Amino acid sequence: MPKDDDSIWRARLTPEQFCVLREEGTERPFSSPLNAIKESGEFCCAACKTPLFSSDTKFESGTGWPSFYEAYPGSIATRTDNSHGMTRTEYHCAKCGSHQGHLFEDGPQPTGLRFCNNGISLAFVGNTKDTKK
Repeated sequence: MPKDDDSIWRARLTPEQFCVLREEGTERPFSSPLNAIKESGEFCCAACKTPLFSSDTKFESGTGWPSFYEAYPGSIATRTDNSHGMTRTEYHCAKCGSHQGHLFEDGPQPTGLRFCNNGISLAFVGNTKDTKK
C-alpha cells in the first residue's frame, strides 16, 4: 500500500475523509447517505476515483455501512488487522492505498463475502443509461 505525502491528501480530502481514508479510522454506522443508494452505477474510491464496486453487488447488510458481495478484480488490496482485540481482514484501494473497510465471510451468495465499506471512503457515479430495479 503506497505511503504518500500527507499534505497532498489533506489538501484533497475533508478532515473526516482524511481520518478514515489515510489514518484507517471508521465513520459512525448509519451516517452515510450512500446506504440508501439504489441507482445503477459504480462506487469508487473517494481519494483517487478508482472504481471499486458495481451497484449490482451492493446489498443491505443491516450493519449501517454500505456493503458489497464482490469488488472489481484487482481493485482492492487486503491485509490482516489485529486491532481492537480481534483479527479481521482490512482492505484498501489497490491504486492509492486508501482505507475502505473490512472484509467478512458472512455475505450473500454467490460469493458469501461482505465488503463492509466506510461510506465516506466512497464516491458514487450513477449510470444514466439504465436504472437498477
